[in-house]
Amino acid sequence: MSQSHHADVVVLGAGPGGYAAAFRAADLGKKVILIDKGKTLGGVCLNRGCIPSKALLHLARVKSESSEVQNFGLTFPEPEWNLEKVKEWKNKRVVGRLTKGIAALAKARKVEVITGSGVFTSPSTIEVTGDDGVSEVSFEDAIIAVGSHPTKIPSFPEDPRIMNSTTALDLDGIPEELLIIGGGYIGLEMGTIYSALGSNVRVVEFMPHLLPGADPDVVKPLEQRLKKDFKEIRTGTKVQGIVPHDNHLEVTLEGSKGEEKLKVDKVLVAVGRRPNTHGSGFENIGIDIDERGFIKVDAQRQTNVPHIYAIGDITGDPMLAHKATYEGKVAAEVICGEPAAFDVTVIPAVIFTDPEIAWAGLTETQAKEQGIEYDKGVFPWSASGRALALGRTEGFSKALFDKESGKLIGMSIVGTYAGDLIAEAVLAMEMGADAEDISLIIHPHPSLSESVGNAAEIVAGSITDLFAPKR
Repeated sequence: MSQSHHADVVVLGAGPGGYAAAFRAADLGKKVILIDKGKTLGGVCLNRGCIPSKALLHLARVKSESSEVQNFGLTFPEPEWNLEKVKEWKNKRVVGRLTKGIAALAKARKVEVITGSGVFTSPSTIEVTGDDGVSEVSFEDAIIAVGSHPTKIPSFPEDPRIMNSTTALDLDGIPEELLIIGGGYIGLEMGTIYSALGSNVRVVEFMPHLLPGADPDVVKPLEQRLKKDFKEIRTGTKVQGIVPHDNHLEVTLEGSKGEEKLKVDKVLVAVGRRPNTHGSGFENIGIDIDERGFIKVDAQRQTNVPHIYAIGDITGDPMLAHKATYEGKVAAEVICGEPAAFDVTVIPAVIFTDPEIAWAGLTETQAKEQGIEYDKGVFPWSASGRALALGRTEGFSKALFDKESGKLIGMSIVGTYAGDLIAEAVLAMEMGADAEDISLIIHPHPSLSESVGNAAEIVAGSITDLFAPKR
């Protein structure tokens, strides 16, 4: 059955950026249609990525804590996994609750949701193919938010035992021997989950270091802990090939030790993501796409086709949900005549491993590469009362201040709840705060947030929780 629909604004893709754009446009008075091929709203992040992985990471952390507190005099029986209950909790009580909430928000805003695969047939129409047939949607303005997909390695065979980040979250059996290809945030987060579930986890990374985007000193406390939890971590190592056998996968590695073969039960490929450039009919509307497959946009998230906008992963790095959400609101506001633009000072990044790693602004590596002179304050969590009480003193907070202006230009944190602590640094950089500004803020005691103020106090020369020789 063919149906026709018309809206002021059509949003193609209902991930964090897409539904935020649709809701913002509706709030500003536009008639909005939201198209997505998924049965539930929220995209990869909510249904098959950020949210379910963080739910499982929480369980992994609880399991780890139950063992750690034995050293403090509190003993628990050995935790046992009930995978069916875990999956039910993850799918229904976490993911399901959020997707129902988003659907309710769409209904309350009178945003029309059409389920199916949308393809541009002209600069003003999208054809949607779904279970209910084919629909044609016409529009005045459109926002493309079709996201990205896990990178596949063409030379690897098609085998259900070779997982990506999406299929790994299904928890379809826990392998005794698991090889993770990729030492980025997805690989390390999934490795943490599977290690807690009982797998012997090996990680191989082609680059010389884990988490190449972060400073090496920030990664070190995490790497030291993972080396205890994982069976093996290898950097500077390439996977030459995978050969399926009835009872195992044979993986050939090439590294400093030369060529080596491993037998594993499953492989998780976590080597990044690629934009969903193909399949949405971009060739039918003349959208400019760069050599990597990303749609080119300006500060208003506008493409070369004036009434068509693009946001999120499809527009390039960093591929982060919070960046997509911000961009979605910008695009919606521009369409509605608001004076909006994507003009942010910093975008925070968080790795939800244990310990967590978070940074915003310049890393120390970037500052050195760019020849920027800076003052540095590093506060070790071994001097934090709160970290001591938690039994987690391996972390630290590092703040970089521009030597000329005195303003905070970068912060990196490694430790428990680093992802929450980094928000203060983001606000400080957006507001143009310097070391004195941050050091004069009264932080609650005892708290991990004090470490942010302490790092600033080191540079400001007012630190009392450490003895710092005068500069």
